[in-house]
Amino acid sequence: MSGDITDFFVHTVQVETFAGTGANGPVYEQPATVTCYLDSSTQLVRNGTGEQVVSSSRVYCSVADAWRFTPDSRVTQPAPAIYPGDAVYPESALWPPADRAAQVITTNQLDAPGLGLPEHTVVYLT
Repeated sequence: MSGDITDFFVHTVQVETFAGTGANGPVYEQPATVTCYLDSSTQLVRNGTGEQVVSSSRVYCSVADAWRFTPDSRVTQPAPAIYPGDAVYPESALWPPADRAAQVITTNQLDAPGLGLPEHTVVYLT
């Protein structure tokens, strides 16, 4: 068993790593594309100060990309694809589907060196 789960990383997101606060507000690094698995389910998590907050989606990615996802980093998820036969509502306020920007709440690195288990990072987003 190789422990490699990258075959499941079928999505991509754009990550702008939070670099601090400047005179005009938040400052971010240049965007980087990260291959991942994107899960849009809702979950209650704790942020860096211990407060409970709602995470509206999660990104599962390589441990090597974990450094990009510092708290308050901006993650842009691509708009959902529309396929033939999908119900679409052009008169809706949500039309056309748009990319979704979210902030990193916290991350969880799941690694087990030497055990052959799948290593990855879970990123919880607003």
